[in-house]
Amino acid sequence: MGLDKTAFRMQPPAVMTTTAVLTIRRLGQACHPGPTLAVTALATALAGSVDARPVRVALAFLAGQLSVGWSNDWIDARRDQAVARADKPVVQGLAVSTVRTAALLAAAACVPLSLALGTRPGLAHLVAVASAWAYNLGLKATLLSWLPYALSFGLLPNVVTLVRQTWAPWWATAAGALLGVGAHAANVLPDLSQDAVTGVHGLPQRLGARGASLLAGACLVSASLALSALAVVPAVLVFALGLWRGGRAVFLSVILVAAVDVALLLVRGADLVRGG
Repeated sequence: MGLDKTAFRMQPPAVMTTTAVLTIRRLGQACHPGPTLAVTALATALAGSVDARPVRVALAFLAGQLSVGWSNDWIDARRDQAVARADKPVVQGLAVSTVRTAALLAAAACVPLSLALGTRPGLAHLVAVASAWAYNLGLKATLLSWLPYALSFGLLPNVVTLVRQTWAPWWATAAGALLGVGAHAANVLPDLSQDAVTGVHGLPQRLGARGASLLAGACLVSASLALSALAVVPAVLVFALGLWRGGRAVFLSVILVAAVDVALLLVRGADLVRGG
């Protein structure tokens, strides 16, 4: 009885190349590129404004954010498949094992890259990344779903300033934490119905669409106040307009206020190490 030689035949190079490119593309989608790049860019810009090793900060934050994004899709794979989320790479055909490996490799790389910033900023960044992983691993479905966002985003300016051997001023830490909670509340708005099906009942989901919108707005307007009293009235007006229009306008108004808060934080970047 002879062997079936077709069983050992390698795929044509063109097919292998196409498969590899598709896998890389789906991994790029699975890392949550928007938040990953936004957080990395914010941290890098702040580091640049105070001469706090911006290249090292960029590498550490990129590794950390990649690990968080990939771990999210790895851990949520069953939920996403259960509701057939067509926008998720693991539903499109990306192997869950591939996402898991990518997440673990990124997390492993994050450790030395973070410690390269120095012991204190490195440990602060690792705590922030661990907090985000804790959210993915289960806190997202509890009343404490807001806590990892508050901790991780509150630590962000401190990671940067600790490179310069000082803690961030209170207003920067408060604004970061409020931005984080506001982003958390806003982020779940488009997914409330799917979260209900898959059993994700964090704080915003329990508040419902209206309550989550109000939570996001309150946090982001408060962040505006911490950063600049002059920004409060415009922030309130933008958010109020979104509530009045309803629907997607609420989400867009929250995003706009968040963008203004980020811009204010960047404008005040030099004050991080001056105590301004």
